Amino acid sequence: MEEINKTAKAQFFFRPFSADPRVQAVIFVAFLAMYLTSLGGNALIAVTVQINHSLHTPMYFFLAHLAALEILYTSSIAPLALANLLSMGRTPVSITGCGAQMFFFVFLGGADSSCSRLIAIRYPLGYTLLMSWPLRVELVVGSLVLGFSLSLPGTVLIFRLPFCSKSEIYHFYCDMPAVMRLACADTRVQQTALHVVSFIVLGIPFSMIFVSYVSIAATVSRIRSSEGRRRACSTCSPHLSAVLLQYGCASFTYLSPRSSHSAETARVVSVVDTFITPILNPLIYSMRNKELKNALRRPLSRFQVG
Repeated sequence: MEEINKTAKAQFFFRPFSADPRVQAVIFVAFLAMYLTSLGGNALIAVTVQINHSLHTPMYFFLAHLAALEILYTSSIAPLALANLLSMGRTPVSITGCGAQMFFFVFLGGADSSCSRLIAIRYPLGYTLLMSWPLRVELVVGSLVLGFSLSLPGTVLIFRLPFCSKSEIYHFYCDMPAVMRLACADTRVQQTALHVVSFIVLGIPFSMIFVSYVSIAATVSRIRSSEGRRRACSTCSPHLSAVLLQYGCASFTYLSPRSSHSAETARVVSVVDTFITPILNPLIYSMRNKELKNALRRPLSRFQVG
């Protein structure tokens, strides 16, 4: 009963990046700029696809879905992180609020990864297979179900642990490994479960992506024209780089042993995953696409003519 009371009253605080307010202010501006860039770019993609009937194809449907997920994914982290930067780590987070953030972060991250994998595998190959509307919806719902099935059990398992009445998280959001470090109990079961689930969730899809890109490489090698090979590589390489960055950050955070890296290193890697990677969606997946760029130019040209 005493442990339950401790947990119920627990409040978490995020450790500042620096004790110097000027450094915190610089980091705040950088985070805010990346957050607004991600919001603006992904919102532009989602709206452009929605209002242009010429873009109502399966590929752009999934691009718009991915953009919407990126907005929600980043927004589950950024507002609280920005508030914490302004308050120099003095913004408290209740255990309920921390659990809610963890749930939505893992939920949206799992769904986001599923959608990214679909595009990463199909888009570089010139994905033209027309899918029915029910099948598209099923794929989207499937990605959401995957995210939910990962987030709910993991969050419940971690927050069944007892926590001390006041704890400082060495992070800027309620990530699973960082919160588990604050538990006043043995966490070996939770750590084992996290590693097993992470290995399955990251290992199986990455294997599929690897096989797909081996197939892509074999196809590209059969292209006789050097210009054709160059254009194919210029299309595939940015997508592959984004996938490797996303999976590399996730693997470092959830699969590497705790003793192999410091908490500060893990926090820096998380900055890349939560603030930088969402910017890559509009830059890599969409802005390099001629049809989408033409759709974006048309309203601007009409405005200039008017």
